[in-house]
Amino acid sequence: MTPSAATAFTAPPPALLPAEIEARLADPSRLARGAADAEAAEGIRRSAVLVPILLHPEPTVLLTLRAATLSSHAGQVAFPGGRIEPGETPEAAAIREAAEEVGLDPRLPRIAGRLPAMVTGTGFHVIPVVALLDPPVTLLPEPAEVAEVFEYPVARLLDPAWPERRSGVFGGRARHYWAWPHETQLIWGATASMLRSLALALRDA
Repeated sequence: MTPSAATAFTAPPPALLPAEIEARLADPSRLARGAADAEAAEGIRRSAVLVPILLHPEPTVLLTLRAATLSSHAGQVAFPGGRIEPGETPEAAAIREAAEEVGLDPRLPRIAGRLPAMVTGTGFHVIPVVALLDPPVTLLPEPAEVAEVFEYPVARLLDPAWPERRSGVFGGRARHYWAWPHETQLIWGATASMLRSLALALRDA
């Protein structure tokens, strides 16, 4: 079963200024806010994703649409990321994967910290690494891995009405998941959960 896209949304609250985002993400207690809601991070396959925030006057989060030809999670919205290689830190792995997938210059991301780790439905222990980027940023997506790169307004993350809690049956098992509104893309599952952790870190309460 594939859930339907969440397309309807209310007008978002005003966006945080770039300096406000930097200040809030510098607080470790804010970054840990989503820990109580995260699944136990006991997956045996360690991986990391980069959660890139572009500091436009109205900041955005960079997301990708995975290529339809990939063997896993094909056609799904995701953050750049992948396995942590032996001897790598999660930060190094996330930056390396972003360079490979979307052509992000490894010198550009300024690491802000980590969001709570989680386990995906496929057993990956994922560490989300938040990074700040000063635009303009030139990207060159790898077509074999990424069908599209798009930006999601940080202001939408601040709306207390979102994300929406949904349920469905996947592989014969009932699951609950988060979904964020978007005009054309379906943002759900692990990516939506990580966006929720970021939202909790940035919201006033």
